[in-house]
Amino acid sequence: MSGVIKRIIVLGGGTAGWITAGILAKKHMGNSINQGIQISLIESPDISVVGVGEGTWPTMRKTLAQLGISETHFIRECGATFKQASKFVNWIKAQNDVYYHPFTEPQGFNRIDPAPYWQSSVESAGSFSAAVSFQHYLCEHGLAPKTIANKEFEVIANYGYHLDAAKFITLLREHCVNQLGVEHICDTVEQVKQNEQGDITALQTKQHGEQQADLFVDCSGMRSLLLADTLNVPFVPCDHVFLADTALATQVPYTQADDPIACHTIATAQTAGWIWDIGLQQRRGVGYVYSSQHCSEEEARRTLAQYIGCETVENAKKINFKPGHREVFWKNNCVAVGLAAGFLEPLEASALMLIETSANFIADQLPADTELMPLAAKRFNTMMLKKWRGVIDFLKLHYVLSERTEPFWQQHRQTASVPESLQELLTLWRYRSPNEYDFTDSVEAFSAASYQYILYGVGFKSDFSQMKHLYQQGELAKKQSLLTQKRIEQLKYTLPTHRELINKVNTLGFSKL
Repeated sequence: MSGVIKRIIVLGGGTAGWITAGILAKKHMGNSINQGIQISLIESPDISVVGVGEGTWPTMRKTLAQLGISETHFIRECGATFKQASKFVNWIKAQNDVYYHPFTEPQGFNRIDPAPYWQSSVESAGSFSAAVSFQHYLCEHGLAPKTIANKEFEVIANYGYHLDAAKFITLLREHCVNQLGVEHICDTVEQVKQNEQGDITALQTKQHGEQQADLFVDCSGMRSLLLADTLNVPFVPCDHVFLADTALATQVPYTQADDPIACHTIATAQTAGWIWDIGLQQRRGVGYVYSSQHCSEEEARRTLAQYIGCETVENAKKINFKPGHREVFWKNNCVAVGLAAGFLEPLEASALMLIETSANFIADQLPADTELMPLAAKRFNTMMLKKWRGVIDFLKLHYVLSERTEPFWQQHRQTASVPESLQELLTLWRYRSPNEYDFTDSVEAFSAASYQYILYGVGFKSDFSQMKHLYQQGELAKKQSLLTQKRIEQLKYTLPTHRELINKVNTLGFSKL
């Protein structure tokens, strides 16, 4: 049957639910003159959200602006700070080694490939990111990515955010309901009703009766009440690729109110996983992601406590997860977003990006008539499966290149554990660096620049000698290096520290674009 979409129900009130509801409402709710689509969100008062993910990509700037949320208001309400990069500690040989994945591309990356020139220079003994990007310096010296004189969402250095997930959900909920007109139903779903074709027709709630809609967005978390439990979409496990299946998350207050705030996520490798360390305004979010096959919970808690410098982490929240994703993400008139679609692990904060990508596609490609739903679903599934494949390859790259000798790390390097697509890329990169032809699809999750930061950050050596006639732009390469140093000299005197900028945002705020 065909018909106009009049109502969309989002099931689940976590970050995925409220971002999706907000983006849909902003685009499709209409106004007093032109009636749009009713957007409703149902969340159960009996189910708590996971609410751990505290890191975002730079894409979150666009999402906030799109929703009409002021950057100043967001930073104040969510205890948010700026994120310019990911810093990887002890991922190579566990000998105090460090490398960065900055959000800003290498200097002149659209004009020249820096890798072959860097590798043949004396600088190759040092850090790749330090040689090709000024952002490495900003992170190492605790500098902010902009000044208070910059407008909201304006950048000097590319940035995302670190945020308090619980406070972010509260902000999104209030904004979606009060400013965007999303109908908020706080109730428990007791039954999912379907027609003969298998489409979902309504959700039977405990207090608010039957709630009908034309499209249902499943943001119910790992349980995936609609896509998995009701429509029986299989789960595709990735636990042969990613071994971590447990996380311990806790909060660590600063010793002093004016302690420096790291402007990057710190990921420190451990025997059976890695520890994230995220600086917010009043505290740090710290957690250990580990494999229960290689480490007991007792050992994990000891490792986390030792990292923090305390005797115990009894209050740390334990989260179990199975890496993987649904076979498809949109079936019939139901589409899954967030944990209901899948989860791999927290590395590189890809979860929120996948939520933003999904929500925008649904809003932008929403079929004008329900008879077009199968075509929309097909397009969505094709795009998102490519997106997930790209994320899997990129995250796995971090593990494959490690030289650590513990069983957890050795198992990550086994050929059977490495996706064939990544194996092919690594074979190509033995003789050249990652470039745009490796990532030609417009929905690629990570760029060639990101792959270069990881690949050469860990010390991978490409043999450029067999095609050395291609690399005759030494003077241009030197110019880019000089421009990087010049940029550092400019910014180190003009940018405030991260803590200083956050304090100014809280007292003065940014001017709006």
